[in-house]
Amino acid sequence: MKTLISRISCSLILIAIVVATAPPASTQQATDALTTAPAGAPTINQSLEMRSASAPRISPDGRWVAYEITRTNWESNAFERELWLADTSSARRFRLTGGKGSSSDAQWSPDSKWIAFLSDRPPLLSGAKENKSQIYLIPATGGEARELTKVETGVNSFGWAPDGHSIAFTSTDAPTKGRKDRDEKYGEIQIISGDYSMTQLWMVNLADPDAIDSARVPEPRQLTEGSTFTVGGFSWSPDGTRIAFSAQRDPDLGSADTAAIYVLTVADRAVKKIVDAPGPNTNPVWSPEGTEIAYSTSNANPNFFYTNRMIAVVPSSGGTPRMLTSKFDEDTSPIAWGPDGIYFDALQRTYSHLFRVNPKTGAIDRVSSPDAYIASQFSFAHDYKFAAFVGASDNNFGEVCVSSLRSFSPKALTNMGDQLKGFRPARREIIQWNSTDGAKIEGVLLKPTDFDPAKKYPLLIVIHGGPTGVDRGSISADRYYPMEIFAAKGALILRPNYRGSAGYGEAFRSLNVRNLGVGDYADVISGVDFLIGKGWVDRDRVGAMGWSEGGYISAFITASSDRFKAVSVGAGISDWMTYYVNTDIHPFTRQYLHATPWDDPEIYRKTSPISYVKAAKTPTLIQHGGSDKRVPIPNGFELYQALRDLGVPVRMVVYPGFGHPINKPKQQRSVTEENLRWFGHYIWNEPLPDDIH
Repeated sequence: MKTLISRISCSLILIAIVVATAPPASTQQATDALTTAPAGAPTINQSLEMRSASAPRISPDGRWVAYEITRTNWESNAFERELWLADTSSARRFRLTGGKGSSSDAQWSPDSKWIAFLSDRPPLLSGAKENKSQIYLIPATGGEARELTKVETGVNSFGWAPDGHSIAFTSTDAPTKGRKDRDEKYGEIQIISGDYSMTQLWMVNLADPDAIDSARVPEPRQLTEGSTFTVGGFSWSPDGTRIAFSAQRDPDLGSADTAAIYVLTVADRAVKKIVDAPGPNTNPVWSPEGTEIAYSTSNANPNFFYTNRMIAVVPSSGGTPRMLTSKFDEDTSPIAWGPDGIYFDALQRTYSHLFRVNPKTGAIDRVSSPDAYIASQFSFAHDYKFAAFVGASDNNFGEVCVSSLRSFSPKALTNMGDQLKGFRPARREIIQWNSTDGAKIEGVLLKPTDFDPAKKYPLLIVIHGGPTGVDRGSISADRYYPMEIFAAKGALILRPNYRGSAGYGEAFRSLNVRNLGVGDYADVISGVDFLIGKGWVDRDRVGAMGWSEGGYISAFITASSDRFKAVSVGAGISDWMTYYVNTDIHPFTRQYLHATPWDDPEIYRKTSPISYVKAAKTPTLIQHGGSDKRVPIPNGFELYQALRDLGVPVRMVVYPGFGHPINKPKQQRSVTEENLRWFGHYIWNEPLPDDIH
């Protein structure tokens, strides 16, 4: 979740609600915001068009890395992914896929000759209403991709068998005849906590990939069926005779605690549950000998949203699990089990690193370096001598990298940072301050390139979601909030890792339990006071913004403070009761507040911004997806109507059809431009465009 907050009286009374199906109506100022920017900063369009590299997969022989590049397609209004290859020795790169749609999740055949991947490209399955992801094969040397599946509901995930002669995949059950008959008779209806479509395991044989013909794809074999569970992640045993998988009772997010570990015998489809303790228990990974399985577990802790996840090991035939990382104070989940131990990555304050745990002794070694480095998304060569990953240091873009695991030394294979040539990004630095209760809080401070400590600057707070998100000192393209433009206009920007943020251990993540909003707000305000104490901040020009949990904290600021000039609430919670009865993730609230509204209405009142809204004065922009199930839109309407009734300047923009994230470029352009105009007016006294008046 995300959020931000602000407050201060303002002479202009503005009350508006906008339903946006595209960017707001153009004015000259709006057009300029897209195509021009202060010197040194990218425009909104340029930022939205910046590419990113992710999901690197090193070939088993260690010679190549396949990875994804995300690009912006304005014509189709989509962020699309394409696959690239890089030579690990020379860093020579070439594009592997192109055309319409996205291609993702590249996985190498065991002999390093083929790459399987998911794509929603045409041709469509006959009768399908939308593109569904299918598995494709392409030679590692390039060429035409061949469609391997034509599954009605599409493919969710997949994995090669160790011998390379088959691929297992997951897919959601197609509607039953009974469901189709009901829809024909009554029209489309929905039964809450019912009408589940379970995810099942399937397998497709490809003894000779060269013989695959997209016109006659192999017939897949179903491995699991029924309505007793829905399959999550899975992995093949080293000998290819079994598949370990996690599965929970039904697809509801609220059923995550029922996730258990199973083993399926491929030959006869026999399924055995080997971990039955309260979960979530997920992400099974086999030992090299096939005798044990490592997995991620809550260790039966009912408050798994904020307590540590651990790596446990259980015999592959079933038995008593043993915890390996119970003394490691952060979330852990196995990536792979090599000859020298089980690998996992974990957050460490504003950084992240690769670790290895000895499955016999539980001893943990950190593999990656230096300390101030962000390394994630690891994959390993067959001999575990080399790994590919995304790496970044402070004030740099993330790059696809490779390194030896014996002597960690990242070598970049991509040059995403070249997109910054011609720009002067704000400088990031990690700062620390004490909150009102003495808690140590860190944050990322963005300074204009010409920062002068003798001057006073506007201060904008940008608050991450989660609450177990974390802000870092690396650079990524601006989305939602045009931070580079704000910095180039002469603002300081603080991104606080408030209590509850990941990377600082379980005790820190627990500090906002039964304290949501209240403690988070104190962390933000104390950060503002810390920077004011440095003499750097014009206290009359402070604003706040954020999405999800960041939007909730922003709403709390709107309702609780008169110190902010403007606030932007993105998909934020305004009333925990409203949230609880509408959300798709009820256990989140019960765990953080340790109660339902019926058990303890007072804690729901205390932590809800709407409880304090009668004191609100700060001009507030509200942005929300019209089909948001995580933070349902009644939260936005409740805050909007309260501010409107109170005469507080407020504007609400709704994005119909969008869920919790606004994930298409044209609508992201609207979100970003709305925030640029809102804070441009209230922080820099710029006139509001005509379509806002």
